[in-house]
Amino acid sequence: QVQLVESGGGLVQAGGSLRLSCAASGRTFSSYAMAWFRQAPGKEREFVAGITWSGGSTYYVDSVKGRFSISRDNAKNTVYLQMNSLKPEDTAVYYCAADRSGIFRVAVVPYRSEYDYWGQGTQVTVSS
Repeated sequence: QVQLVESGGGLVQAGGSLRLSCAASGRTFSSYAMAWFRQAPGKEREFVAGITWSGGSTYYVDSVKGRFSISRDNAKNTVYLQMNSLKPEDTAVYYCAADRSGIFRVAVVPYRSEYDYWGQGTQVTVSS
């Protein structure tokens, strides 16, 4: 079992930046693909960004390309989401997720059903 704990959310003005962190327990973190999803009120949870187990490949939803950057530090069992040029429409609860089959994949899978472990979420609010 893997536990994921997100941090770094908060309130920021439009155009500002935040860096989310997700700390994972366990010794198998480096074999997992990792991703960030978000869920706004009244909307479905959507994929935001993902990174392969090695960090060699990343994938972003179109709405955040060029503004968000996902990275990982396997030595620290942590994945990050750097969010720049934030917009009010980025307001949501952000969730970290782990895909335990990630070591068998060469590309990021952007489907919620493929992720096995989830954090509790961290709120990001962007004011206009």
